[in-house]
Amino acid sequence: MKVRTIAVVLFLAAAMCSALVSRTVRSQATFQADQANVAASSNATYTPGSVSLEGVPENDQTTYTFRTDVNPPAAGGPPAGSASASFSDSESNSDINESSVVIIDDGGGGGGGLACIQPATGDAPTGFDDKTNGLIPQGVAPGDCDDPVPGTFLQDKAIFEEVDVKEDGLGPVYNAQSCKECHQNPVTGAISQITELRAGHTIGTTFYDAPGGSLINDRGIPTDNYNPADTRKSAKVQERVPPLYTAAIISGPALTADELTRTFRTSLNTLGDGFVEAIADGTLVSIANNQPGTTGNEVHGLVINVPVLEANFLTNRDCRDPLAKCVRRVGRFGWKNQHASLLSFSGDAYLNEIGITNFLIPDENTSLGRFVGFGNPHNFDIVPDDTLCPGQSFPCAEDTAQDIKTFAEFMRATKAPPRDPDIISQFQADVDAGASLFATMVVGGTPFYSCSVCHVPAIVTAPACTVINGGQFTVPAALANKNIRPFSDFLLHDIGTGDGIVQNGGQITRTMVRTPPLWGVRTRTRLMHDGKELTFNDAILRHAGEATQVRNRYVNLSADDKRRLITFLESL
Repeated sequence: MKVRTIAVVLFLAAAMCSALVSRTVRSQATFQADQANVAASSNATYTPGSVSLEGVPENDQTTYTFRTDVNPPAAGGPPAGSASASFSDSESNSDINESSVVIIDDGGGGGGGLACIQPATGDAPTGFDDKTNGLIPQGVAPGDCDDPVPGTFLQDKAIFEEVDVKEDGLGPVYNAQSCKECHQNPVTGAISQITELRAGHTIGTTFYDAPGGSLINDRGIPTDNYNPADTRKSAKVQERVPPLYTAAIISGPALTADELTRTFRTSLNTLGDGFVEAIADGTLVSIANNQPGTTGNEVHGLVINVPVLEANFLTNRDCRDPLAKCVRRVGRFGWKNQHASLLSFSGDAYLNEIGITNFLIPDENTSLGRFVGFGNPHNFDIVPDDTLCPGQSFPCAEDTAQDIKTFAEFMRATKAPPRDPDIISQFQADVDAGASLFATMVVGGTPFYSCSVCHVPAIVTAPACTVINGGQFTVPAALANKNIRPFSDFLLHDIGTGDGIVQNGGQITRTMVRTPPLWGVRTRTRLMHDGKELTFNDAILRHAGEATQVRNRYVNLSADDKRRLITFLESL
C-alpha cells in the first residue's frame, strides 16, 4: 500500500472494521512459506499431456534454433539442418514477413475459436532506452508531486521504482524496498549485483528447508523493545542462517541445528520477459526433447510444471489441496523455474523480497519459522493482511493498489536487452568467429555441438490470441510472433554448479539451475547463479555435469579462439 492509496483505504475503513475486529491471527504452527519457496515433496516433471502445449507440438523444430547464423524456420529461417544463413550479428528490428495473416484457432491453442489478425513475424524490439515495446503507450513520467497512474510505460515504471516503507507493509523481513533496487543496471528492469541468500540442510540426496523456508532475508524492520520505557528500537525479527540460540526472544525454542546447504542467488534481468512469458509451452518442451539427439544424450534440459498463482488463488491457493484442481504451466522464471507467469513472479517477489503481502500471497513471511506478521503480540507488523480488494470478496492484503499487476504490465512492456552495435561493428571478425564457436566447435575435423544447445540463440513467441497462464492471459500482438534472441532454453540443467536448494520443482531439481539468458550479459559483473565468477573464462571453466564436453572442448581451443568466443559474449 502506497501513500497514493490512503484515500481508498480510508474509504474502506468503515466497511472493514468488523472484519478487522474479528480477524483470526494465525499461529506459528499453521504458518508456512508460499509454495514456490517450499521444498516440494514430489517432483513436478513435465509428462506428455500434463499441461497445455499452447499450440506447439512437443516435437516442433520450427520455433527455435541452436544456430547463431540463422533465424528459426518460423521466423523465416531455413529448415532444421539447412546450411543457409538468414541473419547476421548486426540486429535489425525489421519485419520478416511482409503481410499479416488471419488464422482461426481450432480450440487447442488460444483465441477461443475466434478469427485473429496476426502481426507479421519479426524481431522483438531491443534497447536500453526506457521505451515501451508497443504493449502499452509510452506516456509521460509523473511529476515530482504526482502519484503515478498505471497504464502507460513511464507511469508503470514509476510504480516499479517506488520505495516501500513500514507504513506500506514493508517487511517485517525483506531484502529490498523497491523492485528497481534489484533490477536497475543499466536501466530499470535489468539486473544488479544484489543477491539473495538461501539455506537448508541435506540428508543423503534430500534437501530440507531451513525453518520458515529456504529464503533467509537480509533485512528486517526496526522493532520495539519489550520495555516500553526503552524507546531505542531493536532488530528482533532479523533472520540469519541458523543456529539461532536466541530465537525464543520472539517465540519457540532455540534453533540449534546447522543449515549447511547455503547459496547466494543473483538478481535476474526482467527486460524482455514479456516475450519469454509468450513462449508457448510446446516450444520449451520441444527444445528439451531435441537436446538428447543433438548431443548424443549428453544434454537434456528438465521441464517442470509449476502452479499459475492467478489461476488458482480463488479456488486452490498455492495448490495446497492435492485433491483439488491445480492449474499449472511450464516454469521459466527464477533460478529454479519456480514461476510460469509474470504476475505470479510479481506476487512472489513483492512478498519475499519486499515483504508486501498481496492478493496472490496474502500470508506474511515468518522470521525463521516464527510468526511476525500482523497480529503478533509484539506488534512488529502494523499493516493488516486481510484488507479486501476494492469491489472484491478476496483480500488484497497490504498491496491494496494491486501494484503486482502493474509490475507485471511493466515487465511485459519492456524491450529485450540489445546487443552493442558498436562492439559488433568494430570487432566484427572476432564477434562472427566467436558466434560460430558458440554454436559449433570442431575437433579433429569433426563438428560438435557447443554452448548454444542450452543457451539457445533464437526463439519465436506464440501467435497472437494464444491463451496462456491457465486462461489468465492472451498473447497480444506486441508480444506475438516475435523472434527473440535470449541465448537460453529456459530449462533446468545439472552443470555441476547446482545450489542444492529445492523449491516447487521437487528433489529432482536439487542440483539443477535454470540456463541464464545471456542477452545483456555484458552488463553483469558477477556471473553464475551465485555471482562467484568474475570473468567469462572463469564462468565457462566452472561448467561441469551436462556441460563437461563443451567445457573440455573450450579448454582445448587456441588462445585466439577463446578470445574470439569471449569477444562474442562481450557483444551480448
